[in-house]
Amino acid sequence: MSDELFQKVVDTVQVAGGNGGILNDEQANRFIDYMWDATSLGQTVRQIRMNAPVRDIDKMDLGQRIARHATEGVDDSVNASPTFSKIQLRTEKIRLDWELTKESLEDNIEGTDLEDHIARLMATQLGNDLEDLAINGDDSLTSADEGYALLKAFDGYHKRAINGGLVADHSGATMDTTVFSKAYRAMPRKYKVRRGLLRFWASSGLVHDYYTFLDNEGREAGAGNAPYLAGQPGFTPEGNGGFTGLSPYGIPLWEVPLQSEEFIGDYGGPDPDPTAEDHGYVELTHPDNRLWGVKREVEVYREFKPKKDAIEYTVYTRQGVQIDNLGAHVTVKNIKTAAV
Repeated sequence: MSDELFQKVVDTVQVAGGNGGILNDEQANRFIDYMWDATSLGQTVRQIRMNAPVRDIDKMDLGQRIARHATEGVDDSVNASPTFSKIQLRTEKIRLDWELTKESLEDNIEGTDLEDHIARLMATQLGNDLEDLAINGDDSLTSADEGYALLKAFDGYHKRAINGGLVADHSGATMDTTVFSKAYRAMPRKYKVRRGLLRFWASSGLVHDYYTFLDNEGREAGAGNAPYLAGQPGFTPEGNGGFTGLSPYGIPLWEVPLQSEEFIGDYGGPDPDPTAEDHGYVELTHPDNRLWGVKREVEVYREFKPKKDAIEYTVYTRQGVQIDNLGAHVTVKNIKTAAV
């Protein structure tokens, strides 16, 4: 987002007059772009910009083996019929607010630039928080911890996948190549036709554990780091995750720092304490299978509060996620994180 446009987005006196209001289409689209760019998932999901809080997504399934052996001159009167269905992508209202005192603006070395700098940081944090919600959201959370308040807004990808998708179990073993094998074997054959579009997703800790596993394997073979460097680009960490440079079984592995590694195990396997909160998961699906909807109507308000001698900012946006086809989404659960 250009400096000029971002300044118009956060300084809503220029957006709607007075103390702010609804961004115009161009500003809203650029704001949404900025938000998605701040996430590791933004470029690996199907982004949907919505004009209403709820949108029906049409689906069509032809099934398998609809072609038939033909006999000349014979009409068997059998026609393949597609199955039509819908899923609903529903958004919930999310609010971000912050304030700056006039004293901080006047005394800070950045001067008037501080307001724009803080606004940039807040917009980036908004992207991170919304990605956290998109992944880890659970509307059934009962914790009174303020940190969980946002996560109660709606069910995220993980809860939806665990409750309705395909699940494989790593039974408390640590990260190794068999995790990816389990995921791929659990994927139905008809979705492997587009193998080149499949992606693995894993948390930062599990990605690190996998590099350690490959490094140890290589040392045992006397090949140093060869197992993960051979034929692969070097690992270049990015602040918000991204492609790791690894492609287990030819399928790219993406790092998603906000995927939780604090799940309690639900198995009785080799771990002496399967109930410890130190388990993560790996996912396999097509990026287009995960939908992330944002309502185009973004509201930004800026208001000076004389009694506080401060400027308050408030941003409203509507967000929602959905999985298009749960039958094409695999989660490998109960992956034990390595001890530090």
